[in-house]
Amino acid sequence: MSKVLYIIVCAAGPAAGVGKLVTLAQDAGWTVQIIATPPALDFIDVPALERQTGRPVRSRYRKPDEPKPPRADAIIVAPATYNTVNKFAQGAADTYALGLLAEAPGLGIPVVVLPFVNSALAGRAPFRRSVDELRAEGVHVLIGPGEFEPHAPDFGGDISGTYPWHLALSALHTPGT
Repeated sequence: MSKVLYIIVCAAGPAAGVGKLVTLAQDAGWTVQIIATPPALDFIDVPALERQTGRPVRSRYRKPDEPKPPRADAIIVAPATYNTVNKFAQGAADTYALGLLAEAPGLGIPVVVLPFVNSALAGRAPFRRSVDELRAEGVHVLIGPGEFEPHAPDFGGDISGTYPWHLALSALHTPGT
């Protein structure tokens, strides 16, 4: 049985390309469940992702009569926005995606976060604190020297196509090991 990877996608320029990460994960043996923040629904092709994964894209808590999704063995948040990184670090659970993230460290579920933020936001004290707090809880945040560098303000759209999806997946252990 393959392991289940939740990919939490946020509303940022690279989100439209999340299918690339799905392909990489599936090729590595993962069963993929896409979780979109509510604003991310406008950035992604929901029907195409549902065909690709064979699973519904989730963005809200399930209704009592809806089936439970399989439990995640790992979670990737990509692209992770400034807002999501800060709310995750604060333990906020005001969306389905954040509720899953709030619980994951306590459940021992590995989490990899690949932010897509500009240098003005990444340089702010609240964001730096959030990254430090998440790392202290064992969350692998891929930002900074030797990982993924923030982009210049107003140039995010120019580099969305070069977003390094592979970094997030390579930060996880291969399923079955």
